[in-house]
Amino acid sequence: MRVALGADHAGFELKEALKRVLDELGMQYHDFGTSSGDSVDYPDFAQLVAKAVAGQHFDRGILVCGSGIGMAIAANKVAGVRAAVVSDIEAARLSRQHNDANVVTIGSRLTPSDRAAEIVRAFLTTEFEGGRHTNRVDKISQIENHGRR
Repeated sequence: MRVALGADHAGFELKEALKRVLDELGMQYHDFGTSSGDSVDYPDFAQLVAKAVAGQHFDRGILVCGSGIGMAIAANKVAGVRAAVVSDIEAARLSRQHNDANVVTIGSRLTPSDRAAEIVRAFLTTEFEGGRHTNRVDKISQIENHGRR
């Protein structure tokens, strides 16, 4: 599995810590930035990661900002992305099982690093259940496609 990783200045330190989790899981990843705690604009990094996932260059994406909310809003503007703001392990599992989320966003100011590590593990190791959920995910794509007309 290939993972696209990104953060703004508020999420920089947690993003760096999450790289160790990806290494432990044997995941290939690319860090799209930021590379320091200097102030940057989160939509720039959300767009880089979202486009990489939507373009199928990466299987999943991880985005970190202060709350996770801004990154999710920005990433979800990219067609083909289903970004979920996640703050606990069960939500990470459900975002994959029921929603086929392909990007997880985490708030560094709201989520301790040990919990963030468990969220990432759950997100990357949980599969989409399909079945009745497939129709629902397809409806999301229909909404997305209708909005582009």
